[in-house]
Amino acid sequence: MFKSRAKGTPRRIPGKRNGLEREFEEILKSRVASGELAWYDFEAITFKLGTDCRYTPDFATMHANGDLVCYETKGYMQEDARVKMKTLVRLFPVRLILVQKRLKRDGGGFTETEIE
Repeated sequence: MFKSRAKGTPRRIPGKRNGLEREFEEILKSRVASGELAWYDFEAITFKLGTDCRYTPDFATMHANGDLVCYETKGYMQEDARVKMKTLVRLFPVRLILVQKRLKRDGGGFTETEIE
């Protein structure tokens, strides 16, 4: 069963970054500055997974070696998102990394887990 939006919770606005996405973008900027990444963009690529089913990762990146790697930032995971992410890596030759924020008591920062 899917969770419904809480009453009064604003709907996500495409193209507008939330706090978690803004924080992770700072890490991507530092990776570009260090030469690890050649390019990144927010919501740059949408993948068609099936009839009337699409998935847009938060960030698409091009690593210095030419690899396309997408990043999805999540505060919490809903089942439909997990299914779409697994479908993406099964259908397309792209790496997808799930980015989640660690609690301050656990050292802060982010954990990055590759979806397989």
